[in-house]
Amino acid sequence: MFSTLIGNNEVKESLRHLLVSGRLPGSLLFTGEEGVGKKLFALELAKAMNCRERVGVEACDECSSCKRISRSTFPPFGDVDDDKERMIWSEHADVAMARAYKNIIRVPVMRELEREANFRPFEGAARVFIVEDADYMNESASNALLKTLEEPPPTSHLILTTSNPTALLATIRSRCQTIRFAPIPREAIETFLIEDKKLPAADAELLSRTAGGSLGRALGTDIDTYRERRDSMLEVLTALTVTGDRAQLLRAAEALAAPKDRDEYERRLDALEGLIRDAWALRLGRPDETIVNSDLIKRLKPIAAELKSEQAGSWLKQIEELRGALEVNLNRKIASDALLLTMAG
Repeated sequence: MFSTLIGNNEVKESLRHLLVSGRLPGSLLFTGEEGVGKKLFALELAKAMNCRERVGVEACDECSSCKRISRSTFPPFGDVDDDKERMIWSEHADVAMARAYKNIIRVPVMRELEREANFRPFEGAARVFIVEDADYMNESASNALLKTLEEPPPTSHLILTTSNPTALLATIRSRCQTIRFAPIPREAIETFLIEDKKLPAADAELLSRTAGGSLGRALGTDIDTYRERRDSMLEVLTALTVTGDRAQLLRAAEALAAPKDRDEYERRLDALEGLIRDAWALRLGRPDETIVNSDLIKRLKPIAAELKSEQAGSWLKQIEELRGALEVNLNRKIASDALLLTMAG
């Protein structure tokens, strides 16, 4: 049932209305930030279309069809070379997903989708094909998908999900009804983490504040790793504003550049940007409850006292410029040294 999903009540009502009207489009485009539940809503809609004992227009969550779709985890690709050329099928014979392999959805996957969409349902009332991160389709795959969108079979439904709809062909967007997902309220994320995941209240509050409305981001963050990363970046700000200790700053640059993979490096940049914004907000006199890293307010206030608005704005711009330079395989150690020394003026 849609009521079991967190947030986006307007989306729930829109989908219920479409089901009640009996005019569910053959193609839907779910857009919104990463981790706000687009895939879960798509599976819930697949359940509603194939449920054997509907409660009104929604899934009962009890029949064998609902249970098998609910267990659909869509595991990652295996080691077989052909894996990247296929869709991933769920435990239900009429529900499948097209997913990017190494950030690309290739044309054979879309051709398989086109072929399978032309079959009548094997056991349910509708075939449902979810294209996750549809913006990862290459040009050939996009054109192959258009063939299905132009003449969708009446018993097949496509649900495309994306956090970057402008990367899709305009002809694809025009053939789908768009459903827009909003960030999940912080309080809803915090409540879920406490009640469902049994996290301590302090951890749940911090994760919900730093998640930016994304439950997926909150669930994917290791709280101890985050705190270690954040403490390291707090040393950077302390050296830049309070102590002026160049030796400490160079040590901080080493810590920033230490991660071997780019993802962790960018997470450290995220933490640094978040701390700069919090210190800037304190400098501007914003209420303590609006601070994301509210558990660090005592440590942030001395930094805020020394921070100038022009400084903060310039630092954030420099960090974003560094992110852009990472696309060309920039040496992170040299870049980190240069960044922090430039920030130090």
